[in-house]
Amino acid sequence: MKLKEFFYLQKSDRQVLLVLSCVIIIALTLLYIIGGQKETTTPLDHHTGDSLNTVAHTGTMAYADDSEDNSTEIQSPRHLFPFDPNTADSTQLLQLGLRPWQVRNIYKYRAKGGVYRQPSDFAQLYGLTVKQYRALEPYIRISSDYLPASSLFPSGKQRMMTSTDTRYDNHNRHLAETKRDSLAYSPKLRPGETILLNKADTNELKRVPGIGSYYARSIIRYGQRLGGYHRVEQLREISGFPEEALSYFKVSSPAVRQLNVNTSTLEELRKHPYCNFYQARAIIDYRRLHGPLHSLDDLKLLKEFPPAAIQRLKPYVEF
Repeated sequence: MKLKEFFYLQKSDRQVLLVLSCVIIIALTLLYIIGGQKETTTPLDHHTGDSLNTVAHTGTMAYADDSEDNSTEIQSPRHLFPFDPNTADSTQLLQLGLRPWQVRNIYKYRAKGGVYRQPSDFAQLYGLTVKQYRALEPYIRISSDYLPASSLFPSGKQRMMTSTDTRYDNHNRHLAETKRDSLAYSPKLRPGETILLNKADTNELKRVPGIGSYYARSIIRYGQRLGGYHRVEQLREISGFPEEALSYFKVSSPAVRQLNVNTSTLEELRKHPYCNFYQARAIIDYRRLHGPLHSLDDLKLLKEFPPAAIQRLKPYVEF
């Protein structure tokens, strides 16, 4: 109907059309207002565990993929207590000092069927520092319910053994367990006792007060990179090494592995902890311009080799 035809209608008809138009306008306005309110974001659940469970089905433990709090900064544990990482809820994990995004990753890992079978498995949590893991490790309790079900039953070969064979096998097993336990637990050294730094293995190193599995492995690895320890004080170069443990080590007649600075390649030189890339390149350039080195003193005029750098590198080079 055209607008001019509207005025030819009877007054009652015009009033009906106006009323209908007003009703339609009011209805559309209400729908617009109600629709706008429904588009607001869903508030987070006040219970931290519920909000974590809603995202626990889309990721893995190995990587932190949450954009809102993806910092690797770790909080100090608020309260330490025994916990099972396979069953601990979000509230407990947060109280232990874990970041919310780390707790979410634990939930994702468990939702995908991941199981922590031993405390060291928990060390694989993304962003977990050595310091924090050491603080949490004594409180990790893994329930036997998460061991492989096959451990409940003997193998087919064992079921076929005679009673004599069974007694003999049990005796051997007992001896093996006794030997393993004696190796696993070694008494700590008393004050005044020492061990040879270059000859000790990880079991011997763990006898030193303050040295556990982590530092024992670090000592072995750093010694391999150096080519052997020349002085006990080199242990201070390991990050966080406990100062009180130094008195339990000694170096007797050190026989370190030496690099030939006149024949070693750039890559071989830079792998040594006491020779960085720029120092290795300076040695290569010196050989190219001046010929073979006869002493590290030949490098003392180079800015890359201050006296302290030459002094600590001397035991590890040959000409």
